[in-house]
Amino acid sequence: MQAFTSPRRNPAPVFTAQQRFCFDKSPEGPRRYRAGWISDAHLGTRGCNAAALLDFLRGNDFETLYVVGDLIDIWSLRRGIYWPQQHNDVIQKILRKSRKGTHVIYIPGNHDELVTDFCGAYGNIEIKQRAIHVTACGERILIIHGDELDTVVQNVKWLAFAGDLGYQFLLSLNPLINFVRRRFGLGYWSLSAYAKRRVKDAVSFIGRFEAAVAHYAERHRVDAVLCGHIHSAAIREFGNVTYYNCGDWVESCTALVEGADGILSLVNYHPFSAVRPVENRRLVGRNDEIRMTDVELMSRVLHNS
Repeated sequence: MQAFTSPRRNPAPVFTAQQRFCFDKSPEGPRRYRAGWISDAHLGTRGCNAAALLDFLRGNDFETLYVVGDLIDIWSLRRGIYWPQQHNDVIQKILRKSRKGTHVIYIPGNHDELVTDFCGAYGNIEIKQRAIHVTACGERILIIHGDELDTVVQNVKWLAFAGDLGYQFLLSLNPLINFVRRRFGLGYWSLSAYAKRRVKDAVSFIGRFEAAVAHYAERHRVDAVLCGHIHSAAIREFGNVTYYNCGDWVESCTALVEGADGILSLVNYHPFSAVRPVENRRLVGRNDEIRMTDVELMSRVLHNS
């Protein structure tokens, strides 16, 4: 597992490193965090890395767990049913955490938008369209999925459906491509992530989306905004607003966590990571930024292996 952390109110950059080796379940038990954020698991699709998500949920406990949309991919389930036992296990693990005291806040996305009809409190689980989280250091973070600022999803839904089909097709090619690469002794490589990184329009869209989300947060008078939706994990500064994106569990397998000190960390649980038992902690100042696409996360993992 690899973690990148960013406190917002520290005026000077600080760099530290930690290493923890745990090839099986830690004897100390799960790590405890004030809050955790997961997004875009897309349960119900073959691209979902449910095993990695289960690893994350089993290895960490939270006071509050935010599910930031697209937990279940209803778009895909409408085209055909795919639901292995591991996808059941993810749902059961989240429900078990809520029974044990974790406050679960579920913010639906565009792929599970049907859930918005059921906003309200259900025991220790809340379904909301947006939420505001206050960190231990007093930072107010607006939590949204992000699809409300995606002009394609909001205005040209047929194009969004077509784009989703194309994305699923690229994902379906990844196993075959990596089977061939393994035969030649090469490491994991994602065609869909490469296309998203290299296509100029996609890169431009991600940049505009991030800026739009940060501008949206200013209207809510918050210090930061946190979302998912675009499958591109990031921690960036836009003026006085910090932009967080917790990534996805299809390609990058990333999440955000908040420690007792109020610092948000971006952690990587990719199943092909050779350094998952190792945690590197990096602290950066307010004027620094971390922005990692799927490919950058993977290249950094492979570089350290």
